[in-house]
Amino acid sequence: MALRVQARCVRRRLAETLPDAAERAASHVGALSSGKIVAVYCAMGSELDPEPLARALIDQGRVLCLPVVLARDAPMIFRRWSPGDPMEVDVAGCPAPLPLAERVAPDLVITPLLAFDAEGGRLGQGGGYYDRTFAACAEATRIGLAYSGQLLAGLPVEPHDARLHGILTENGLHRCIWH
Repeated sequence: MALRVQARCVRRRLAETLPDAAERAASHVGALSSGKIVAVYCAMGSELDPEPLARALIDQGRVLCLPVVLARDAPMIFRRWSPGDPMEVDVAGCPAPLPLAERVAPDLVITPLLAFDAEGGRLGQGGGYYDRTFAACAEATRIGLAYSGQLLAGLPVEPHDARLHGILTENGLHRCIWH
């Protein structure tokens, strides 16, 4: 719990001091070689905003989707989404595409985080939504979107925690080696 509080403080500070970080991260979109269907997210609080990355992915001809929480203890589903589509609030209180939007299976998932380590460890908000979802769609490539300053040495990782394949920051894509 203390680690999450500390990580939130660090992320808020980074959001204030690096206002162009999201645009800089999006400039590295070419490093994301895989993924015809890409899951992004709606930024909450000081999360690095994926909107510039979403625009860059659309320019590459990729299909976007957003996660949707239907039940608190279940994996998320993904619904096709484009900027400007109507949204509603899901069970977790996050903006999500309407039920009439097509359900899709992403092959690349861009995920928010509080902190990460060089081995692909990810500290999330603590709800377990992404870990449950990653277990259910293990074939998808998992990329964190973060400020480079969110890097910590050796995050505590539980057996159910799914490691990330890489982290996209304002400085580029950092591939994680954890095999």
